[in-house]
Amino acid sequence: MSYRSVKRILGETSLERKCRFLLGAGMLILIASSFWFYSYLNSELIHEQNLRLARTMVGHELANQHRLWSQDNDSEKETPSSEMLWPQTRPKSLKKAEINFISASQNPANTAYNLRAFGEEHYQILEHLKQKQLKYLENGDLEETPEFVNYNHDDDKFRFYQAVILEDSCLNCHHHETSKAGDMIAMSSMEVPLGVMDADLELQRAFLIATALVTAFLAMLGAYAIVRYVIVKPVLHLKDVSDEIARGNLDLRADIRTGDEFEELSHAFNRMLRHLVTVQDELKNVNNDLDGKVDELAHVNLQLYEMNNLKDEFLATMSHELRTPLNSILGFSDVLAEAENLEDKQHRYVSNIQSSGKQLMALINDILDLAKIESGKMELQLVQF
Repeated sequence: MSYRSVKRILGETSLERKCRFLLGAGMLILIASSFWFYSYLNSELIHEQNLRLARTMVGHELANQHRLWSQDNDSEKETPSSEMLWPQTRPKSLKKAEINFISASQNPANTAYNLRAFGEEHYQILEHLKQKQLKYLENGDLEETPEFVNYNHDDDKFRFYQAVILEDSCLNCHHHETSKAGDMIAMSSMEVPLGVMDADLELQRAFLIATALVTAFLAMLGAYAIVRYVIVKPVLHLKDVSDEIARGNLDLRADIRTGDEFEELSHAFNRMLRHLVTVQDELKNVNNDLDGKVDELAHVNLQLYEMNNLKDEFLATMSHELRTPLNSILGFSDVLAEAENLEDKQHRYVSNIQSSGKQLMALINDILDLAKIESGKMELQLVQF
């Protein structure tokens, strides 16, 4: 499952719910898997234990048959020790065990008896164990004993079959002509009802399921406490502090004392706030200085404007006042130039007065035109030239 699928399932929910859901689901799967695996191993252990008990019981039953045979045939022979006899207390799952010994002799009479008494299925298993014993002898596996196990839940039976192998000590009694050490002379057949075993397994499964549910519930409570107080609570505190700062309360600081990364995050958050306040104070001081500079500049501009107006008034007044005497000079120089009793040198002087006066008049007119341009009163006359 991808992250997008998980996000689509959870939707837009809080961090606490996401953590609870993900941690709870993960722990539930983990606990269920571990308990299922433990139940599987426990079932295998019970089956293996029953198999070992079946081997032990078959051995005890074989020793018991030898004891009974020895008592019937020779009462003076030594009776096997108590460890070899049938156990007085059987396991609960093997209380109703039935053990039979089927002869492996090739005598047609024994074969017919086996088929009649035990059925075709047991005879086939007997032949199967014979073939396994021959393979063991060929491979040199003299310590291996052929076995066959069948768990049949249809008729509620556990069946265990084991070959009975001749040993050197057995040849004192089993001294047939064809018998030798390592031969299979019989097969033990053991049938046990599975009801008690299944009941024990079901009881253990029920106990495991109850334990798994309690463990999962306690684990989910632990996960809730961890998520609530270790992860979500510091995050919510940082969120509340951020909201208050967004409202303008810059004096508030984060106070997290968990001794982990969240505490380091709160310290970094507080350092950021202190730096923000310092920068804000610097900006406020700069803005105040800038406001003062702007006021000074406005005052200087106002003074410049007033001085410019004074200059314009001065130029206009000065030009007007200069034109009045200059007109008199030009007028009287024109009258003087028309006199007939002037010498050449005097005419030249009068001409110089007239040219200088006209140049001065042109300069005054230009100053007046400049004043009109600055005041916006100049009228343009567009002509071709």
